[in-house]
Amino acid sequence: MSDLKNKVVWLTGASSGIGEALAYALAKKECRLILSSRRTDELQRVKKQCAGSPSNICILQIDLNDTPSLVKATEDAIQCFGHIDILINNGGISQRSTVLETSMEVFRKLFEVNFFGAIALTKYLLPHFISRKQGQFVVISSVAGKYSPPKRSGYAATKHALHGFYDSLRAEYWQDNIKVTIVCPGMIKTSISFAALMGDGTPNNKMDEMQEKGMPAEECASQIVSAIEKDKAEVNIGGKEVLMVYIKRFVPALYRRIIRKVVMK
Repeated sequence: MSDLKNKVVWLTGASSGIGEALAYALAKKECRLILSSRRTDELQRVKKQCAGSPSNICILQIDLNDTPSLVKATEDAIQCFGHIDILINNGGISQRSTVLETSMEVFRKLFEVNFFGAIALTKYLLPHFISRKQGQFVVISSVAGKYSPPKRSGYAATKHALHGFYDSLRAEYWQDNIKVTIVCPGMIKTSISFAALMGDGTPNNKMDEMQEKGMPAEECASQIVSAIEKDKAEVNIGGKEVLMVYIKRFVPALYRRIIRKVVMK
């Protein structure tokens, strides 16, 4: 089991939701944190509420939708504390629309933020990890990376793509002591549904009923930290929706009947 004390952790999507809860949980573990998102004002708010010394927290604004800018962002992140031990790719955006309703621009934005943003940071940070013969990539995927509910076609596709990429990465660089932990949350009570994209690219601007009833973000963060400490390859987190992962795997015909009846708003 890994001791996270004094580990340098770069966390994207740290200004709200699971990312914000992770910042607080990791600060309590006495990690040194690099907090990133687009909103520096919200990052400063999170920093003020973290336990420990403010000198152990670096604020770094990034935009996952601007892939070329992530080369310098990675260099700047390394400069914060001189090295990085763990990258948590948490930043992302969701979707609330059927295939016919969803413009190609929305599909492309989902992939740019959720997939290309994450793998760009990974690719640019990988040489640093290899040179140090250690490092851990933590990928906040989703149970939608295992099965695809209605009105989440683009979102689910991005999460499935993350699994393919990071499974290959793990197989390629294990001899360099590079670890990969894929986290698959289910329904977690966060504001993700507010920013979720409608088919025309406008935000959903409301809390989903299922999201409202989901696991508290603090509990999800606690389980993610535990998975990081235990160097788990993959972990599912959530309520009964996680059962669908196993139903699809072992009884696929039943899964197909169930998923047709799921009402997603």
